[in-house]
Amino acid sequence: MNLCLLMPAIIGLICALLGYILGRATSRGAKNAKEIESLKDKNTSLQTELKECKEKLPSTEEKSISGDKEITETSPTITTASAIAPTPAAEAAFNAELAKSVFGKVITQNDLKIIEGIGPKIAELFNNNGINTWKELADTSIEKCQEVLNSGGDRYKMHNPETWPKQAQLAYEGKWQELFDLQKALDGGK
Repeated sequence: MNLCLLMPAIIGLICALLGYILGRATSRGAKNAKEIESLKDKNTSLQTELKECKEKLPSTEEKSISGDKEITETSPTITTASAIAPTPAAEAAFNAELAKSVFGKVITQNDLKIIEGIGPKIAELFNNNGINTWKELADTSIEKCQEVLNSGGDRYKMHNPETWPKQAQLAYEGKWQELFDLQKALDGGK
């Protein structure tokens, strides 16, 4: 076979491949630029909408005149998640150092595995069922705890969650010594 005919064909294929690659790369850049521009437009419209909503809110102080007296009322204008959720002052402050001094290991806030009888898999089961904090577990009935365990299959049905809400309440309240003493008396969470 004649190399003189083969060389131009190979060079042509290489050039075609490089052209294709460069074309794809530049079209992606244009597509990304369009997406960025679209997101900027959306951001601008959302900021405008937010500004309009803020302007529509009544002021937080409303004054009214009643006879000779001026009465100033402060009324909340909006209910936020922070107004509904307990504030840090309302809930027991988590003291990691105190917990560590009692348990002899690092305790992280709302770690369900601190509860005697709950391991990583059971904690994951509870998290998947919307129970993520000590407070949520403390407010959960024993029956609901058992339902969560049953939803995990036969291997979890043997666990007894009878003391889990009480343990979670002690952890939530920061009563580490009481929790530690209770757990020493327990046999596998029972």
